Amino acid sequence: MREGPAREGPLAGRVAVVTGAARGVGEALARRLSKDGMRVALLGREAVTLRRAAASLAGPSLCVEADVTDQAALDRAARQVEDRLGPASVVVANAGIAAGGPFQRTDADLWRRVIDVNLVGSANTARSFLPQLTRTRGYFLQIASTAAFGSAPLMSAYCASKAGAESFAQALRGEVEGAGVAVGIAYLHWTGTDMVTGIDEHPVLVALRRHQPWFARRVHSPAEVADRLAAGVARRAPSVYAPSWLRWCVPLRPLFPALVSRIARRELRERSPDELAADVGVLGAGGRADWDAHMTATRAHPRPGPQTP
Repeated sequence: MREGPAREGPLAGRVAVVTGAARGVGEALARRLSKDGMRVALLGREAVTLRRAAASLAGPSLCVEADVTDQAALDRAARQVEDRLGPASVVVANAGIAAGGPFQRTDADLWRRVIDVNLVGSANTARSFLPQLTRTRGYFLQIASTAAFGSAPLMSAYCASKAGAESFAQALRGEVEGAGVAVGIAYLHWTGTDMVTGIDEHPVLVALRRHQPWFARRVHSPAEVADRLAAGVARRAPSVYAPSWLRWCVPLRPLFPALVSRIARRELRERSPDELAADVGVLGAGGRADWDAHMTATRAHPRPGPQTP
């Protein structure tokens, strides 16, 4: 745990937990919340990168290496956070990975892993930390995406998981509101993390960006997005939009699936199946680190196969 000077403000002295905090938006948000005076627990899979991120924070912090798909590991993490920093007042379910490529060409275990991390991992995070949030009358922020607005072909697992995470958070909100816990959903657009490093090679995503207005094509830095998220945390906002103009798209959401499908069909017709399957796999360094760790654990502890009678 790293100690630092106290700061004044609505969040000062309180405890925040950020999953997926080793890099990208999670790291940037942990830094911003620390700057705002919070005591920050960083949860993630990459121990070295996680410690490096924690070392850059302005105030007290704690690193916990944990897989969000492992409920027992998250329960232990929750106990560590409370013992070392105090009960959490803010929990941000940010951990996420993505895989690209045709559904039929994508490894079934990889497709399932995206769902497990992005959706089941969010539910696990809420389950472990809700007792603390109930005591502090805290705030749970689910990181979603404009992928929930209109699902893009070749990104089926990611889009399904983000739509599911949005729906989960909406249901949870109704359940915990009476206990004084607020639930927010953050909608992120193009953000400059390693997950979108290869965006210019993804035919459908390139086409979607090309058909968007100029302001919608801009890739925003993790620091910019973290500023928007931190402002939402301070307000206990039910919805956070990064960038802010996304809020004006909400009334148009019913139109997006048909629009995305129309653009995607045209692009897919122009490419052969081999072209579309060229880059099947997990996206970004963070996703690859999670997938590698998951595969190592799977090989060490294989699932039991069907029993022969």
